[in-house]
Amino acid sequence: MTSMGQNLRTIDWNVTTTDRSFSLDLYFLSAHYDSLSLESQIYYTLRIIQYIYYPMLAIISVPVNLLTIGILSRGKCGLSKCVTRYLVAMSAADLLVIILDLILRHIPIAYEEQFQFLESIPVCNIHAVLLYAATDCSVWFTVTFTFDRFVAICCQKLKSKYCNEKTAAVVLGTVTVLSCLKNILWYFMLTGQYRLKDDPWICDVTEDVLESRVWATIEFLHYILTPGLPFVVILQLNALTVRHILVSSRGRRRLRAHSSGASHRDPEMDSRRKSIILLLVISANFILLWAVFMVFSIWRRMWDLGYQSIYLPLFLQELGLMLQLLSCCTNTAIYAVTQTQFREQLKNVLQYPFAPIVKFIQ
Repeated sequence: MTSMGQNLRTIDWNVTTTDRSFSLDLYFLSAHYDSLSLESQIYYTLRIIQYIYYPMLAIISVPVNLLTIGILSRGKCGLSKCVTRYLVAMSAADLLVIILDLILRHIPIAYEEQFQFLESIPVCNIHAVLLYAATDCSVWFTVTFTFDRFVAICCQKLKSKYCNEKTAAVVLGTVTVLSCLKNILWYFMLTGQYRLKDDPWICDVTEDVLESRVWATIEFLHYILTPGLPFVVILQLNALTVRHILVSSRGRRRLRAHSSGASHRDPEMDSRRKSIILLLVISANFILLWAVFMVFSIWRRMWDLGYQSIYLPLFLQELGLMLQLLSCCTNTAIYAVTQTQFREQLKNVLQYPFAPIVKFIQ
């Protein structure tokens, strides 16, 4: 590790990212709380929370995503086959991220003493390729879903040609292949050695790569493509979609008022309203939960290259990682809140194991 890397690990002398365990972190925070800076207090508090947060998130998110995939795949939620395919793909990608990132990366980091054996397994760069490919799919599936809803709502002439199950399968397959090809570069940037540290990088990296501006450019492009560009695309598409709905809503209200002389419920506008609520909530969830991680990752790489004019507190890294992982298990809650039929299907599934008992009692 170069001197710049060492400097980054000791930005605040009270904050280190070397050895960690729940007992050590808890003791250090309680024994030295008054002498620690606010940054260090927040940093160690977040690390202590992670010992409970990460296992609980894994316990909840795996069955929740499996349940979501099962419910949506049945096709009884009142959604089109096209929308269903996108939502199933998003849940499947989120499940892979939970397995590859949360379970196989962050839980071993939090419980480093119990997972030291991983450092002797030289497959970290392969793990990184799979992890970053799954992450790209999770992000870009959200973009493709947003674009599909934009076409369905704003481009009626293209709707029948683009917004169908076949096109959705082609788009999702293309994104998957491109994500895998794009992330093969990580195999050559990283080594097979696990770091077992909270860091934007999952593996050890050679000094040549750390100081190389060529590899730094590739890494910046990675962050621009995921999730920088998706942020811009999603915001732009949502703005155009909302504007179109507002304009068409005013036009339909005036037309219906003139034709009937009264204001009646408009099923078409109700359908559009539900679609835009689902779209906006999913998009906002993605942007809000990914923003901190993206900003810190780019800053971290610039710091390694010597651009040290701006200082970001190290606890933002911990917070960004926690929020990014949370984004992989929130879509089920979004569907349950915004989709009535999904709630009904979810209720039926949860009640099914207890149905024989209730029947027996009755």
